[in-house]
Amino acid sequence: MYRQHFGLSAAPLAHDRAELWDDGVLARLEERFQWLLQSPGIGLLTGEPGVGKTAVLRQFTQRLNPHRHQVIYLAETDFGRQDLYQSLALALGLEPVYRRAQLWRDIKAAIQERSGSHNRLPLWILDEAQNLPPAFFRDLPSFLNFGFDAQPLLVVWLVGHPALGHRLERAPYAALAGRIQVRMHLKPVLERERFAALVQHALKEAGCQHTLLADSGMELLRQASQGLPRQAGRLLRATMCLAVPKGLNHLPDELLQQAIEELR
Repeated sequence: MYRQHFGLSAAPLAHDRAELWDDGVLARLEERFQWLLQSPGIGLLTGEPGVGKTAVLRQFTQRLNPHRHQVIYLAETDFGRQDLYQSLALALGLEPVYRRAQLWRDIKAAIQERSGSHNRLPLWILDEAQNLPPAFFRDLPSFLNFGFDAQPLLVVWLVGHPALGHRLERAPYAALAGRIQVRMHLKPVLERERFAALVQHALKEAGCQHTLLADSGMELLRQASQGLPRQAGRLLRATMCLAVPKGLNHLPDELLQQAIEELR
């Protein structure tokens, strides 16, 4: 209802938005993403919940040639290591076996076949990776050993909260940390000018034709969302819903404050 009322074609700052706002930060991140495709290994992407980690990787992977790259995305990471490798096997078109040794051999053979005969590089994206079991982190370096560790045939992205990066600095995970070739950290948009540009871009992309927020409202939104796009979008949408029964075509500060209180 609020979209029709405000003449929007999409929800502002929704998780499935088509084109992310970028003032140069995402371009630098994509350079590192592309670099890892050329030199396969492990990438680590961290950031606060709601900062847009998954959205960034979704945009990057959508631009890949599906004939050259196979994107395997897994967000259900709060399981045992066997479940995780079985999920990978299924994504590769295999029938998972119970014994881990055979499961590894089957998966690695499938990856080698893709690299050799199909020239297709798999990207295994493990979202919410802070939930992965310790045994998986300890196993991963061995799993990625192809051809006496001389054949990098798989890209693995570990995506999670900042605590994930701190965890991997601990001694038990030294072998894994030594294999991380790209480390990226996505920060909230805290600066006033940058945050205003983010919101204005999102509203314009959603089809908004006029100004909805006063400068004071933009600052209120920035502080309440702590610069997190997901939270900013949630507050914007809640405020728009409150504006509809009042017949308003803008978002007064007091209405935004009401939405903040209701969602707190």
